[in-house]
Amino acid sequence: MLTADFGGIRFILAFSDEQALARYAVARGEAAREWRYQTILGARLLDVAVPAAGVPCGVALDCADGDEGMVFPPVCGIVPDEAALDFDADKDAGAQHER
Repeated sequence: MLTADFGGIRFILAFSDEQALARYAVARGEAAREWRYQTILGARLLDVAVPAAGVPCGVALDCADGDEGMVFPPVCGIVPDEAALDFDADKDAGAQHER
């Protein structure tokens, strides 16, 4: 998988289709080289690949498309709690006991 680090967070670079990957290749000036495209469900990236990264990690979708691209940061509600930067296990455990 393609990744990029920004502000201490690793982002998996994901593309909605082969044309989005091609735009990324052109933006990098690397359109002439061969790029492999593999289809992976977005939920699998967020639920499996992000926690497996071992470092704070999110997903950047269609990053060469300016305002049309999206960023999924490693926060609660986007990635699993154990991979979220804003998750406090002690605070959450206390909240669960109060229910």
